[in-house]
Amino acid sequence: MNYQIFKRVFDLIVSSIVILLLSPLFLIVSMILIFTGEGNIFYYQIRIGYKNKPFYIWKFATMQKNSAKIGTGTITLPNDARVLPFGRFLRFAKINELPQLINIFIGNMSFVGPRPMVKKGWRRYPDNIRDNIYNVKPGLTGIGSVVFRNEAKIVANFGGNPQEVYAHKIFPYKGALEMWYQNNISFFTDIKIIILTAWVILFSNSKLHEKLFSDLPSMSLD
Repeated sequence: MNYQIFKRVFDLIVSSIVILLLSPLFLIVSMILIFTGEGNIFYYQIRIGYKNKPFYIWKFATMQKNSAKIGTGTITLPNDARVLPFGRFLRFAKINELPQLINIFIGNMSFVGPRPMVKKGWRRYPDNIRDNIYNVKPGLTGIGSVVFRNEAKIVANFGGNPQEVYAHKIFPYKGALEMWYQNNISFFTDIKIIILTAWVILFSNSKLHEKLFSDLPSMSLD
């Protein structure tokens, strides 16, 4: 069977099961957001997806309304004042990403792949990356998500203007990681990334990915 067909069948079956199993958690989170948030349970945002076509991504609402037009825009920094108190917990535990299981069920995302970017962020990739990064479906997690588990902290550690850090450090390196993924795509690579995702949620400073994938590209610190 073609791997992409196998991957779609896997995504459809597993997303259906996980949505069913997590439905009580979805209900609890929804109720808490109704009473502690700003009235929204879900946050929908246009992202760039497969073959560079836009789609709406699903997330639990964790930030103030219109936060993309406030402060650092689409870049979230440590202790960002726009993040709601309960939203901070949802983001730390990655629970805010779980509604993307619906995207996976629909078919515009997969469990593993490059994270879907907003158009502004996608345009910051180098040309060769921008043209090729979404030759596979975007994912709920991916090698970039594992390496950048503490993304806000990594950006802050560079110092300086966050926009410049993203443009010259983060985006080029994320692009290189996702090109590595496309060159090494397989069922076993996906399973390792899924396991690593769960691992780094529990152990956020872990470097286990460097042991499991010894040939990953490295990021310039200059």
